[in-house]
Amino acid sequence: MFQRILVLIALGFFGFIGWVIYLANTGQKSVFFDLVAVIPYGDKLGHFCLFGLLTLFINLAFKFKTMNVAGRPIYLAVLIVSTFVILEELSQHFVESRTLDFVDLIADFAGIAVFSAISAWLCKKLYPTKV
Repeated sequence: MFQRILVLIALGFFGFIGWVIYLANTGQKSVFFDLVAVIPYGDKLGHFCLFGLLTLFINLAFKFKTMNVAGRPIYLAVLIVSTFVILEELSQHFVESRTLDFVDLIADFAGIAVFSAISAWLCKKLYPTKV
């Protein structure tokens, strides 16, 4: 039952991010955009938190599942979120109301990295025999 809740949280958060992207792509206003605008570096902090938390939530939902990439175990969530982030950021080149921003991509990957480290710590606590 608890695992289903974690899956729903990950899906819900992914849906939230999709909604925010839709609002940005269509040039609509949002209270979230207003909040980000008044916080110094709010846009970059938003990228860091959104995609970092998504990584954490997917890791929890998938019970920290890994895949071997070049002989190293990589969280499946990192592969999923990284692919999504790259495609989403590159797609902004084709959307009139958006701008392709390499620094946003750096903030996204910084969030993925930090929350992956948090995931590794949580994995050791929750699944000590898995590590």
